[in-house]
This record gives sequence, C-alpha cells and structure tokens, in this order.
Amino acid sequence: MSQPASGDKAPSFTASAIGGDYKEPTIISLADFRGQSVVLYFYPKDDTPGCTKQACALRDGWQEISAKAVVLGVSIDPIKSHQKFLKKHSLPFALISDEDQALVQAYGVWVEKSMYGKTYMGTERTTFVIDPQGKIKAVFPKVKPDEHLALVLEALG
Repeated sequence: MSQPASGDKAPSFTASAIGGDYKEPTIISLADFRGQSVVLYFYPKDDTPGCTKQACALRDGWQEISAKAVVLGVSIDPIKSHQKFLKKHSLPFALISDEDQALVQAYGVWVEKSMYGKTYMGTERTTFVIDPQGKIKAVFPKVKPDEHLALVLEALG
C-alpha cells in the first residue's frame, strides 16, 4: 500500500494505546482526536538507539509540542514493551501497539528493509502530521531522529 500524501484524508484506525492520558491499555481511534492536530509517528522498535533518541527529543520538546498537537507513537511492539519504554525514558505521550500491522499497512510504512545483506519487512521511520479536520498536513518519510522534532514543530506552525 502506498503512503498517504499531504492533502489526503488520514486513514482511520482503532488500536490499543498506553501512556500519556492512558494509564491502562485503552482502545483509541483517530476519530477521538477530531478537532485537534495529531502527530502520528511510526518507528521501528522500542528502546533501540534511533527510536529512543527520537522519543526523547519529543519528550524534551514536550512543553512546546503538546500545546500544538496530540502525539502518538506507533510500532508493532506489544503493550508490555511500550510500558517499559515509556517508564524507562519518562515519555509523556501515548504509544500505540500495532501488533497486527494494520496501521503500518494502512499508512504504507511496512516496507522491505535490509541489514547485513539480509532483507526483511519492517517499519519505516515516518511521521504524519494530521490537521484538526483529519487531513494529512505533512509527511516526513525516512525521517532522521535528530531532525524529527524541528520538522514536526515547523509543520505545526
């Protein structure tokens, strides 16, 4: 499936989330955030170097970013993994568990990757900024963890 582009309606979803306002695993959907900007960021794996750097940058810029948008991180890790990641790094936002890969497929970020000459399927680090009407305002494919926060803040205005 191809990635939705700027101006497209964001694919709707329903998934289990933990963290932020959700102290217990909670089923959420994109429709819950209608009227608010949403930063939906896809990352490969909890507690790996790049993913930790990206999440901690959002945490460190939380005061500024949380005034402008809801932040939701998405990976195919289970809720239990998310709970450890959230606690270890004091992350203030929710993480969505996409174990059935419905979101990564819907947003076109489940891609063939390669490492050490082996190919495999995995999540491409991509962020979607969704406007209050549910349309995609910006897409940052293959975003670098060091540049992520600045790009998101710029897109939010």
